[in-house]
Amino acid sequence: MSEQKRLKKPVEKLRAELLEDSDTKRIAKAVGMELEAYVELVLDYVQNPDKQPVLQVASDEELRAAGYEPPSAEDVGNFFLAGARGELGIGGPDFSKSGFEGAKASAGKPSLQGTEGQQQVRSGDSETSQELLNQVRKGGSGRI
Repeated sequence: MSEQKRLKKPVEKLRAELLEDSDTKRIAKAVGMELEAYVELVLDYVQNPDKQPVLQVASDEELRAAGYEPPSAEDVGNFFLAGARGELGIGGPDFSKSGFEGAKASAGKPSLQGTEGQQQVRSGDSETSQELLNQVRKGGSGRI
């Protein structure tokens, strides 16, 4: 399949739009990449939709040999708990910009923004927190 059949816009136009997009700038900064390098990475995945992202898994010993101190299982568990409590300073996607809200035809359909006045789900109880930490130590739910 040619590039033009997959993409609805020329690559040059997509590149220009991504370089100006505030979300793209925010994401590039959040992942610690230069904007131009991040945009090229995004375009590479857009042009090669079957390409799989690279994920490197290393043992604690390999990380230490490379100069990194790996986090403990408890640190990882606390990180996930902080994320569940919304304490990481990163917000979820802004569904209000999706275009799905505000349409007159959406009456009676579920909202992506939640219900007005709805309380945020809290995961702060100690039993739930301890269970999550136990699962992280074991390598996940259902694993030993």
